[in-house]
Amino acid sequence: MPQTLLDWHAAALRLFGERVRAVGASQWDAATPCTEWNVRDLVNHVTGEQLWIPPLVTEGRTVADVGDELSGDLLGDDPPAAWERAAAAGHAAFAAPGALERTITLSYGPTRASAYCSELTADCVVHTWDLSRAIGADDRLPADLVEFSIKEVMPYADGLAASGMYAQPLDVPAGADAQTRLLALLGRNG
Repeated sequence: MPQTLLDWHAAALRLFGERVRAVGASQWDAATPCTEWNVRDLVNHVTGEQLWIPPLVTEGRTVADVGDELSGDLLGDDPPAAWERAAAAGHAAFAAPGALERTITLSYGPTRASAYCSELTADCVVHTWDLSRAIGADDRLPADLVEFSIKEVMPYADGLAASGMYAQPLDVPAGADAQTRLLALLGRNG
């Protein structure tokens, strides 16, 4: 079981990477639970999230400084390799001495890099479920990563739908397991 925030981040990256490597050649255009994205769009999004980490955390740049440098297709001809490079760069940036203690500037203002790492870890876990569903892979997420993600998402779950980036939370059935609760918080029917 992961012990530190960096361990949690690494575990989420490994999990998503396993699913990226499982995408079949004919599945990149398949629909995902994220209705506006196909598989390639989803993988591009999560890859982009990891590519944002070095400029923000290591270089001290702001979202405005980076601008549109990381928009568009980030996957090229070899999406799994692009993912692996991005995941390694993102994790290395967070793992640098003192990196998690830094204050960085995101679109919503100054934030601790540790909070940013937690947010991206939970996002990676949930998008692993999205990708699993899209490609017909096992969509059961590791229980410890689900619990980590619930703890991360709960404090701001009510505002996610208002951001326009998530669907409205769903009602959670009585006795639902942790994965169902996490997915429902984020508007997904698990």
